Amino acid sequence: MKTYERRYDIDWLRVIAIGFLIIYHVAIMFQPWGVLIQFIQSSDSLTKLWIPMSMLNVWRIPILFFVSGMGVAFAMRKRNTIQLIKERTLRILLPFVFGILFIVPIHVFLWQNYYNQDMTYSISRGHLWFLGNIFAYVILLVLAKQFLSSKIVKHYVARIHKTRLGLLVLPILLLIEVLIVNPESFELHAMTWHGFFLGYIAFLYGFLTTNSKNNFLQLIKNNKYWTLLIASALFAVRFYIYELEAPSTIKAIESGFWMLTIVGLSASFLNRSNNALKYLSKAAYPVYILHMIFMFLGATIILPLQIDAFAKFLMITSFTFGGSLLSFELIRRISFLRPLFGLKMKDNITFRRDKSLEMKPCNT
Repeated sequence: MKTYERRYDIDWLRVIAIGFLIIYHVAIMFQPWGVLIQFIQSSDSLTKLWIPMSMLNVWRIPILFFVSGMGVAFAMRKRNTIQLIKERTLRILLPFVFGILFIVPIHVFLWQNYYNQDMTYSISRGHLWFLGNIFAYVILLVLAKQFLSSKIVKHYVARIHKTRLGLLVLPILLLIEVLIVNPESFELHAMTWHGFFLGYIAFLYGFLTTNSKNNFLQLIKNNKYWTLLIASALFAVRFYIYELEAPSTIKAIESGFWMLTIVGLSASFLNRSNNALKYLSKAAYPVYILHMIFMFLGATIILPLQIDAFAKFLMITSFTFGGSLLSFELIRRISFLRPLFGLKMKDNITFRRDKSLEMKPCNT
């Protein structure tokens, strides 16, 4: 059986991206418009917090789609089409359906209770819209698998990324998307056609660059500081000239260079495993599914306190992570709950050093 070197940096990327997503969601509650998008809103705003969050906002969702595409490329190396669809159905579609029926309604109840509204059961994708998109992308990819995995496609993807001009491919694709779709806001991803197409571009690009030769990986590792410089310069333009409200065209290009930078830095410095990664890579999915419940519960308890607003932000963030991780500890010990939160039936989290993990078929 052919073996592949495990890419631990992809696991780290997924964990870090979900961590940033949760921090971003908590930060929304301290913005003066949070309630407009059905977040519990603090009466004390932290508007300066939105500066770093605005930098995150152009890449935090696309990078998750990008990493998902990379994960599918690895999965297809040891699974046939039927096996891939079956696995993604159990690990994505099942938690998605379960979540919109039983998870999202809970944090909607918490929102309704906080604002003294009538308690109604509401079926909605909520923050789980991401899972629905991913499953759709997998089906679309499977339909075009023969073409996308052909030698000619792999050849041209590898060839394009032999030189620094290959660094322009992703930013240009994202630019084309916003020019065609013309979204109301580049950051408005959830349940919009812009979010669907942008996510599919990132997903497909992650798949294609992982499914071809290693030219892309070497390119972004060698040029990570150049792409960081470009991304930082574009953010500076957005901050100083446009006061963060830049046109979507600028944000699209910035998003592409941030993603290249982050993947390049991760591949260079995070391609190693430790006990923390073994644990967090398993916990990340259930934590993502559950975090809105604990975030709103934490807001209900903490926001009324007469303490500093930033202290409230830190306390709600800690409460969200802590509650979600404690719930993961419970869920992973109950067999029938595990598939509902995207976990495999058997828990293989171990904390002793195992040299056999250094080289094995990738199961990302």
